[in-house]
Amino acid sequence: MGRVTERRKVIRIRDGALSSRPDTLVAEEPLEIRLNGKPLAITMRTPGDDFALAAGFLVSEGVLGERSDLQNIVYCAGATVDGSNTYNVVDVKTAPGVAIPDITLERNVYTTSSCGLCGKASLDAVRTTARWAVDDTHGGDAPPVRLEPELLASLPDRLRAAQRVFDRTGGLHAAALFSEDGELLDIREDVGRHNAVDKIVGRALQSGLLPLSRTILLVSGRASFELAQKAVMAGIPVLAAVSAPSSLAVDLAAETGLTLVGFLRGTSMNVYAGEHRIALRAAATQG
Repeated sequence: MGRVTERRKVIRIRDGALSSRPDTLVAEEPLEIRLNGKPLAITMRTPGDDFALAAGFLVSEGVLGERSDLQNIVYCAGATVDGSNTYNVVDVKTAPGVAIPDITLERNVYTTSSCGLCGKASLDAVRTTARWAVDDTHGGDAPPVRLEPELLASLPDRLRAAQRVFDRTGGLHAAALFSEDGELLDIREDVGRHNAVDKIVGRALQSGLLPLSRTILLVSGRASFELAQKAVMAGIPVLAAVSAPSSLAVDLAAETGLTLVGFLRGTSMNVYAGEHRIALRAAATQG
């Protein structure tokens, strides 16, 4: 199993003075995900929670939705000179009867979603494959999630305080799952923020906790379309990011009823969609 961190020699320059010392770096290795024995995707990730990453990835693709959909996940032998296992290939076996959609076409759409037509196709793909609705504006058995701005403002510091590997490397993204009351439920770190989210969602699937209908997902960077997609596919009603969202992420949030918060820093934040879940007291002013 690959390590989360590795040591490398570095030359430090401080005020013109040179010194040599070992530095701790975040590990980055490829992970090939196979579905029922067939190659599906390769992602660069920080080793650890690989099974959860693969399961979460397949939740976002609409393949898995509950624990019973998953038969098992195993490591496959990697290609090494001596024949040893690299632990960089996993095979996800679905339970009998689980329908396998044509996800190859969908992933091509997602990864080329810079044009208007492709963006529309991406929005349609998420809407048609999502198992749970995050839009609670039309009523239901449970009251909608309602968040105080002060609670949201407290979450980035709690995320940062829980980033153990970041403290040693300074090179990892993080995703954290909070309850609507602000309780930290899970946190994962990875060289890719989308992988950190997949690890959280995959762990929830393995524990039988999907949909995550009364939770908040916080990411350490920006909110891309892909991250908004993953939140919707996991039934998460609120996505918050410390940086900016993309335009397509905002479109997806507005389309599905996802609450999307960006630039969550200190006591400030921007609410791009789903403002009905935020307890806004002051009247909004238009600029």
